[in-house]
Amino acid sequence: MIETEDYIFYPGTAPLFITMPHVGTAIPAGMAKRLNSDALTVPDTDWHIEKLYAFAREMNASVLQAKWSRYVVDLNRPPNDQSLYPGQATTGLCPVVSFNGSEIYQTGQQPDATEIALRREQYWRPWHDKLQETLRSFHAQFPRVVMWDAHSIRSVLPQFFTGKLPDFSIGTNDGNSCHPELEQRIFHLAQQSSPFTAVNNGRYKGGYITRHYADPAQGIHTIQMELTQSAYMQESPPWDWNEEQAAVLQHHLKLMLESALAFAESADTRFN
Repeated sequence: MIETEDYIFYPGTAPLFITMPHVGTAIPAGMAKRLNSDALTVPDTDWHIEKLYAFAREMNASVLQAKWSRYVVDLNRPPNDQSLYPGQATTGLCPVVSFNGSEIYQTGQQPDATEIALRREQYWRPWHDKLQETLRSFHAQFPRVVMWDAHSIRSVLPQFFTGKLPDFSIGTNDGNSCHPELEQRIFHLAQQSSPFTAVNNGRYKGGYITRHYADPAQGIHTIQMELTQSAYMQESPPWDWNEEQAAVLQHHLKLMLESALAFAESADTRFN
């Protein structure tokens, strides 16, 4: 394990790379003084994702976990803060509102353009440098690699979508971030994952990480997996882990990651 102030990295030997950009909960002390009390509880964290995917390290997957909260900087947003979902509600590179639409900062304490630029260099850049370094290493070793961007979200968030989100939301940027064979394998397994529900390229098609780093023609295939938190935990404070539900979900996730790894290790060059 390699740990810095920005990330925790577990190196593996298989061509499977799992990124976790929203598991961080740390907030710099100076910034914390400017947040309101609700924001200090970092409610929009992808709770327990590192625990949910812990089995992946036994598969020799590499895992990159964030340490800073998405309220400091959102690692799954482009550095220029361009919206990934034009015309739809979303949060930015340095969010100023939470997922339920409430203010994050105390009155007059929101970051300006200069502060956002500094945060991008201080907190966004190191994590992405490590991601790119890992991908370059994989590309030098393997004909193909699958990068799995792991997320979770509350199942009901009216600000972003109507009704309840499916438990498995697969995002491949409308099929552009990976080979169709890989996409079909994962979606088929998700569809078979009773009692859970699934959608492919629905409300969430993959964020910056999935879209930017994908290069299927060069053997780099990326997938975003957005899970509903109700599938494995309590969706309200104190955000408790549900051991029984999580075990069922982990079974299906393991089948998916095993299929993704088999794809990466396949000798069939048409998958590039």
